[in-house]
Amino acid sequence: MASKAGGKMIILREWAMPNKNTFSIPPIGALIKKYLHDGRWIDPFVRNSIYKSKMKYCNDLNKDIDATHNIDALDFMRLFGDNSMDGVLFDPPYSPRQIAECYQGIGKKTTMKDTQSRFWGDLKYEIARVLKPGGICISFGWNSGGLGSIYDCHILEVLIVAHGGWHNDTICTVDQKSNQYPLDFQQQQQQVTK
Repeated sequence: MASKAGGKMIILREWAMPNKNTFSIPPIGALIKKYLHDGRWIDPFVRNSIYKSKMKYCNDLNKDIDATHNIDALDFMRLFGDNSMDGVLFDPPYSPRQIAECYQGIGKKTTMKDTQSRFWGDLKYEIARVLKPGGICISFGWNSGGLGSIYDCHILEVLIVAHGGWHNDTICTVDQKSNQYPLDFQQQQQQVTK
C-alpha cells in the first residue's frame, strides 16, 4: 500500500499485554524510539510517560502530574506557533467513556462538547498546524485515521498491537507532514468547518 507521498506504508501487527501506560508496551515503545529524534517535541496528554524528559513541552489536565503545563489539551496546543514543532506524541483518551473517566478523576464535569468527535478533530487540526514540514506525529487510539491528508499529512507506518481476549487493540499511526510547503492554516480551517 502506498502512502500519499508515494512511499510504501508499513503495516505491522504485534501482540503484547495491555498496559494503561501505553508507551510501556514493548512494541509501542520500540515504535516511538524509531521515530523520536532530537528536536522540539510535545505531548498534550503526558500523564506518567516514560518519554516525558524527551519533550520540550508536555501537558496534563491533572495538576498532580508533573508537566510543563497543566491545562486543557486544546489550549496547550494553541500556545505554539504554526510550523514550530518537530514532533508530537498524541495519546488522548480513546473514547467518550475514557474522557469522562479522566475528567471525573480530577473533579471536572464532562460536557457533550468534550465527548463529540470534534474533540479529536480540533486537536488533530492543532497538531498539524504546529508540526513543521517533515514533522512527525505518533498517535494512539482505536483507529488508524491519523492526522489525515486534509492537513497535508501522510501515514508512514501503522502498528496494530493486539492484546488478546476482549481487549481492544491499540492502533499506533505515524504521520509525517509534507515537506512541500507549510499550509495556510486559517484557510485550511475554513475548509474543514464548511
